[in-house]
Amino acid sequence: MFEIESIRSYFFALQNNITDALCDLDSTLVLQEDEWDRQEGGGGRSRVMRDGQIFEQAGINFSYVFGDELPASATAHRPELTGRKFQALGVSSVIHPINPYVPTTHMNVRFFVAEKEGVAPVWWFGGGFDLTPYYGFDEDATHWHVTAKEACAAYGDDIYPRYKKWCDDYFYLKHRQEPRGIGGLFFDDLNEWEFDRCFAFLRSVGDAFLPAYMPIVDRRKDIEYGEKQRQFQLYRRGRYVEFNLVYDRGTLFGLQSGGRTESILMSLPPLVRWQYDWQPEPGTSEAELYDKYLKVKEWI
Repeated sequence: MFEIESIRSYFFALQNNITDALCDLDSTLVLQEDEWDRQEGGGGRSRVMRDGQIFEQAGINFSYVFGDELPASATAHRPELTGRKFQALGVSSVIHPINPYVPTTHMNVRFFVAEKEGVAPVWWFGGGFDLTPYYGFDEDATHWHVTAKEACAAYGDDIYPRYKKWCDDYFYLKHRQEPRGIGGLFFDDLNEWEFDRCFAFLRSVGDAFLPAYMPIVDRRKDIEYGEKQRQFQLYRRGRYVEFNLVYDRGTLFGLQSGGRTESILMSLPPLVRWQYDWQPEPGTSEAELYDKYLKVKEWI
């Protein structure tokens, strides 16, 4: 049987660990923390850090919400659960660096349970992490995916390739016909094992996030850049905004469930730009991002 309190404790600890790691690396970050209540049931703890020397903005949110009926976004793939009461817990982190050579990243781990009187509750885990570079490096892409694969290794040889493909498929901007980045892991509706094994897998993914990301930050944070690279970063951030507002199921769930709007939209970058029909010049590092890194491929 599922144990809400053990999940809640892990999520709280994960939020603290990510916060501490970012502040240890970038001591100039300004932290704003809000504890909030949701009128329909539940609440959360939102943390937004900004104006650092390495990170322009980073958000790490914890939420635990419940209600009398699952939102439409949560039942789109599970119509048999329509009308059930629900509980949802999760931690979501989105990190936007200043240096364009440091990639943006996203991590989310979550747990849902749908309940109806007289029948057994239906529970499942979901989550993953993905990387969105502005300038690509093979070393970083390989490290990212090796770490993701190692997080999955104890759970079957098929898990990494399956959840990597799911990530590639999910973080794809159909209207642009391009991936958001170089992928990583994505999984949902995980209840194929007993609860303890599913929860252990979720923890393995959550605990792998910092080892996957922080070495990349450390390698790239001091690379010199100019206005050209900064403007390209701001332009590519537009793709991030487009995905989160058009496709992201977590954003839709939060808004449809009456969640706290400021916390839901903390994933958006503080600065971004769009430019009509912009195209990179052939042979440039900007063109290389499109030609080499924004392609679904095997990195290991």
